[in-house]
Amino acid sequence: MLSLPRTPKPIFPFNFQVPQAELERILSRVRDYPWHEMPNDGGWDYGTNLNYLKELCAYWVDGYDWRVHEAAINSFQNYTAPVDGIDMHFIYEKGSGANPVPLMISHGWPGSVAEFYEIIEPLAHPERFGGKEEDAFTVVAPSLPGFGFSTRPERPIGPRKMAEVINNLMTNTLGFDKYLAQGGDWGGAVCSWLGFDHASACSGIHINVLTMRHPEGAKTPEEHAWEKKFALDHVMQDGYRTQQATRPQTLSYAMMDSPVGIAAWLIEKFHDWSDVEVGKIEDVYSKDSLLTNIMIYITTKTFNTASWIYYGRREEGGRILSPGGNRVEVPTGCAVFPKEMLRWPPRSYVERLYNIQHWTEMESGGHFAAMERPQWLIDDIRSFARKVK
Repeated sequence: MLSLPRTPKPIFPFNFQVPQAELERILSRVRDYPWHEMPNDGGWDYGTNLNYLKELCAYWVDGYDWRVHEAAINSFQNYTAPVDGIDMHFIYEKGSGANPVPLMISHGWPGSVAEFYEIIEPLAHPERFGGKEEDAFTVVAPSLPGFGFSTRPERPIGPRKMAEVINNLMTNTLGFDKYLAQGGDWGGAVCSWLGFDHASACSGIHINVLTMRHPEGAKTPEEHAWEKKFALDHVMQDGYRTQQATRPQTLSYAMMDSPVGIAAWLIEKFHDWSDVEVGKIEDVYSKDSLLTNIMIYITTKTFNTASWIYYGRREEGGRILSPGGNRVEVPTGCAVFPKEMLRWPPRSYVERLYNIQHWTEMESGGHFAAMERPQWLIDDIRSFARKVK
């Protein structure tokens, strides 16, 4: 795939540094949190486990060093640029070789651009990690509008509008004529809309989650079985989603004043949505990686605005890709991780939504693929890109 550059617009180097007084305020709130009880048989069934959260917060106060991770964030090529009234933050790593393929990678909630710290350099410079230079990508990893280091829109917007903003970033701002897109969680929805609405520029998408639905629903017995199982699985998942899609502002008043509250709200999802045994979250994630993601929400004061995307999707029409039954026609790759919280349907259903050119069923892994199985995700993106270049 040849990407013919347009005339790019100015972009501005970005460096993030939290004032020491703010760090001390956050740690003071964690240190002084008034712990309360949970049922004796609680485990993780009632939400984030009390004993684990106490353990994490003790490390937060006495062991975690934000400045180390702040320096790691700033070691990437960080930029901002005004796009559609939003100061969009993005990491911009130019790939090796003569013609690296432009690749936009998009995170979701409760993640951040920090999900991609382990995969950006291997994607951009494969020859440094035992790969081949011809597989290099120029990687653009934006913070979604209202998330992390990007500023917020004036009011909630959903993934379809965010896709428009990101397409403008890739084309009008950075000057790419063609690019590929990859995403999980909300990033998967953004990629779907990029492929549907912006196919003249987005020439292929790779997703590791299915967020969209077909208006005609399930058809085959296998699809009906999936639909029924999906609905049962999500009885216990709909609480947070309904709250954030209907009354995000009310939730924000509690969360914006409580670092421990934000930590509990986010940690529950990393535990429940990942391929880990109950109570063994650190089999996949270190305390440092969990806290760095949490601290991005806290230090940028974006817990509130990051939840707006749920409200925005509801206003955009929900999960239905096309009321008329049209599909994403750009080449699509799917990385199917078995412990994905949003359980994948049979391929027959997905093919009514996307032009599938690549399909990989992984042996293990869950919702946060770039953190849980980074090398597998890298390899699968490369395999897909080779097919559509």
